[in-house]
Amino acid sequence: MPSVSSPLADWPAPFRVLNACGPSRFLLTCEHASNHMPAEYAGLGVSEEDRCRHIAWDIGAAALTERLSALLDAPAILSGYSRLLIDLNRPPGVPSSIPQRSEATDIPGNADVSSTERQRRVERMFTPYHTALSALIDDRQKAGGARFIIAVHSFTPVFHGVARPWHVGVLFGRDRLLAEHLAAAYAAEEGIVAGTNVPYVIDRESDYTIPVHGEDRDIPALLLEIRQDLLGDDDSIEAWAVRTARALDCLR
Repeated sequence: MPSVSSPLADWPAPFRVLNACGPSRFLLTCEHASNHMPAEYAGLGVSEEDRCRHIAWDIGAAALTERLSALLDAPAILSGYSRLLIDLNRPPGVPSSIPQRSEATDIPGNADVSSTERQRRVERMFTPYHTALSALIDDRQKAGGARFIIAVHSFTPVFHGVARPWHVGVLFGRDRLLAEHLAAAYAAEEGIVAGTNVPYVIDRESDYTIPVHGEDRDIPALLLEIRQDLLGDDDSIEAWAVRTARALDCLR
């Protein structure tokens, strides 16, 4: 007899918060923590194998965020749904918010999304996450913590056939000096290749968390991109969590 998921399991909370009262000067976000899709979406017509790829979530990012939250005693917020349904790090309405194609993969279930369905995804997934993040920032600032926002992401080692040499990228919008300090702290460790605004560039037209929750609120904010093949097991995640916590110590 086939198993039937409960409505609660199929539609979990759109976010989860860890260590909400953590006194750290850092607040962690993870917009691409999950590849979950409710059954009614039938995987958006994408194969199960593809739904486990980077196109659906940032592999290793959730586990890294969880471990960093513990090491830093920092609050963290993590998404509950796949970025293919709606990308929490894109302004609603831009093409990449609900992508019809991701990398070289078509997303059939997003090919003809009605305005009603778009709004449904915004209301069920996007808005609750960002409302909760805003409230978390407010609470931690009132308590004297969370002076920096750090968004945790991962990236593929190869993109459209081009190898990416970096182990970690520190992305910034306004906070160039902070990003350069952090990248230098990573690069000071033997064998680590770090860069700024690689493999992507922060752009207000195609990014959301750093511009809106950081720059618009005058809070220093950086986005970390760690290569996903370096986050493949518990030992690797632990190593990168320790390395990242050590590097973040340069931000004062």
